[in-house]
Amino acid sequence: MQLSHIRPVRSATFDEPNLVSAAGLVPLMALARKAGLRTLADERLSVPSDKGANPGLKLSSLVAGMVADADSIDGMALLRHGGMGKVFDRGYAPSTLGQFLRSFTFGHVRQGDAVASRLLLNLAEHTGLLGTAEQAGPVMVDIDDTIIEVHGYAKQGASFGHSGIRGLNALLAVVSTDHIAPVIAAQRLRKGSAGSPRGAARLATDTLALVRRSHLAGREVLVRADSAFYSHAMVSAVMQTGAQVSITVRMDPAVKRALASISDQAWTPIRYTDAIYDEITGSWVSRAEVAFTAFSSKKKAEQVPGRLVVRRIPDLTPRTARVSRHCSTPGASTPSSPPPTPTSATLSPPIKSTALTRSSRTSMPI
Repeated sequence: MQLSHIRPVRSATFDEPNLVSAAGLVPLMALARKAGLRTLADERLSVPSDKGANPGLKLSSLVAGMVADADSIDGMALLRHGGMGKVFDRGYAPSTLGQFLRSFTFGHVRQGDAVASRLLLNLAEHTGLLGTAEQAGPVMVDIDDTIIEVHGYAKQGASFGHSGIRGLNALLAVVSTDHIAPVIAAQRLRKGSAGSPRGAARLATDTLALVRRSHLAGREVLVRADSAFYSHAMVSAVMQTGAQVSITVRMDPAVKRALASISDQAWTPIRYTDAIYDEITGSWVSRAEVAFTAFSSKKKAEQVPGRLVVRRIPDLTPRTARVSRHCSTPGASTPSSPPPTPTSATLSPPIKSTALTRSSRTSMPI
């Protein structure tokens, strides 16, 4: 099948009045109504002027459009295609929804956060989204950010960040357990040039507050993040809520001094469950070593108990492979095999009698 060469197709429109382009929205929006999406938005959102009228209906339209793969305000027109008007009431024009969103201030964004958190709790009551109250085990909260690429200079907030890609920066908090798949519990859309840790402490505490209001309350909670979020503000904010934190540290002078203080006898061999096969050495890269030490980078009143978990991987590359890697010109000297060097360091909570941590009795302040 091919397009007609006699009458070239310049545009295509879905205008069959008896067909629905996204029938899957019917059960989804029924669940949203059951979870109180429209009611929560009407109660919580206070966008001024006529542009903020009927916030529940407008927010429901935006959710439906995004689920149906609308990736822009103009894409919201799909809610008015074909027979959609027979299935859904009050299908707003894309321009109306755009004016609604452009009226938002950061205060309205926080109101939207309140709607989203309560909607998630209501969904958990009607589905297995957060598991069941009978389940046990630790709760993991992962904090990370990602870049959403955009095109064009007129896009509000679009700029270049650490990735070198023009876009917007999305900060996410994901909740998971041994029994449930990862669930986005909180999010924040920021300008593309925003630093990763900006607002991370607030997002983490908001997520932990949501966990405490769900049937996950009372279980051990571990917040995990990479080195981009390593800061005293982040760690102390999480610890004050009663949760524990495991965060990759940066190789700053204090950490380097701590690494230098580790004796050769302190390293303990471990084997990873998901090993990686190295085709050059012909072996599985599954050996690493862990050591525990203590250091202090803050004054005593601001220190947080913890431990430094350091990983290093030995160089198993054969001598001939090392020569080919290091020698770029004839006659270059062959380097000797260097000792294993630390490849990563993670700040973890003090050891307790819990499944979250390995056995050790060393604690450290940060």
